[in-house]
Amino acid sequence: MERALSHQENVSRMLRGDLFYSFTPELVAARERCHGACKRFNAATDLSRREQVRLWKEVIDDDTPLPEDDDALSNEPYIEAPIMVDYGTNLKLGKDVYINFSCTFLDSCPITIGSRTLIGPNCSLYATSHPIDGHIRDGTKGPECAQPIVIGKDCWLGGNVIVLQGVTIGNGVTVGAGSVVTKDVPDYTVVAGNPARVLKKLEPPPSKG
Repeated sequence: MERALSHQENVSRMLRGDLFYSFTPELVAARERCHGACKRFNAATDLSRREQVRLWKEVIDDDTPLPEDDDALSNEPYIEAPIMVDYGTNLKLGKDVYINFSCTFLDSCPITIGSRTLIGPNCSLYATSHPIDGHIRDGTKGPECAQPIVIGKDCWLGGNVIVLQGVTIGNGVTVGAGSVVTKDVPDYTVVAGNPARVLKKLEPPPSKG
């Protein structure tokens, strides 16, 4: 099937959750672009806020001009190095998102994180996966699959949290350190464990934008 697919159809399959081939020349090049941008972001030191935002926009391949007013940068995501992202183009961060050290984002499908959400150190969000049957996986020659990950506004993921493909985490959720989130999480709850389970329900706060 790999040879019969055009690049456009292969990417379309990736984004809609069908089996696709990640080791085609075009997708390898797309990951190499992002990995190179991550290396530059991770290697830079003593950065101004403006320079940090500029380098992050290279990671996600966003060529939108930065505002001239430095105060306007306050709503941009704050990213601690090192970080590793697979494609960058499918990672969507809301206003004032904070990502701590050593996080990994495998964004074959979109990973969307809502405003003011805090991601602890060593968290991993895996929007991509592989077939369970080994004869279908077939190493780098075989197909992969992906499903989106959505994390709402005002969430907090403790350190070493793993979120698997296809999971939606609602607004105002707290995920305990070391948890593995394998299924959807309702708004305003505390979850923890492997797999993560609801431990407590929270009162919704006053409405925010």
